[in-house]
Amino acid sequence: MPSPQQVRMPGLPEQVTIYEVGARDGLQNEQTTLPVEIKAEFIGRLAEAGLRVIEATSFVHPKWVPQLADADELLDALTFVDGVRYPVLVPNERGLERALAKDVREIAVFGSATETFARRNLNRTVAESIAMFAPVVARARAEGLAVRGYLSMCFGDPWEGEVPIAQVVAVGSELLGLGCTELSLGDTIGVGTPGHVTALLAAFADAGVGPDRLAGHFHDTYGQALANALAALQAGITTLDASAGGLGGCPYAKSATGNLATEDLVWMLHGLGVRTGVDLDKLVETSVWMAAQLGRPSSSNVVRALSS
Repeated sequence: MPSPQQVRMPGLPEQVTIYEVGARDGLQNEQTTLPVEIKAEFIGRLAEAGLRVIEATSFVHPKWVPQLADADELLDALTFVDGVRYPVLVPNERGLERALAKDVREIAVFGSATETFARRNLNRTVAESIAMFAPVVARARAEGLAVRGYLSMCFGDPWEGEVPIAQVVAVGSELLGLGCTELSLGDTIGVGTPGHVTALLAAFADAGVGPDRLAGHFHDTYGQALANALAALQAGITTLDASAGGLGGCPYAKSATGNLATEDLVWMLHGLGVRTGVDLDKLVETSVWMAAQLGRPSSSNVVRALSS
């Protein structure tokens, strides 16, 4: 398959970690519920393609996300590859108990920078959600687990509109203060632009939170995800979230369409001479295969271009 010509840009990191969210964030928003065997094969193919962080599933109540009701069975079905991390999302202490029972070594919690989304997603205020996460993070850290904090609605909210940068920094700092080892900043509805990304990361830096503790999670709703990812790289971010084939969005925010496709991100990074460890050909083959399982074409530009 074709590959991009490598031309370095000054000031970019030599290597980037891609935090693959397709198996969790992607599949949870798909109308088609896939069998465990297909999900396990998907994760195995992603690992074979060179991805080293693959968020596997979520221990959320099946009433809320029925597509991931098989979390326990999926972890039993996985063939774990040395050197690959398989984090899972947990909503509360019950979810953590289930994760620990499966010997999970890395979890994530999912918070909101805005009150409206916190109530719609967690049925709690922002402060109440932070209080709910506190014992989860504390116990997970005591058990030796890494804990990622997702912060959604960092760039805009469909109900509240513009979200003040200071508000995002305040809530994000609280999550990190609980003991989270990484904070992923989510452009949940895809309204962010590069200048906004730069300003937000600068505000975190002013608050004493450097790019080594942050990750970028950009949606491509308005076609800005790659531009925002590049702005994050220029600000020192070295972990970027992406979803194979562009799977998913957010089931609680109807305008949250289009995760950044992993293939599109890899094409850009490889063109910039930034190492990812990902075999793009194998990744494209995986997304073509998954699109067939879902009965619809991939939304990734690179997948469409390289598989046509």
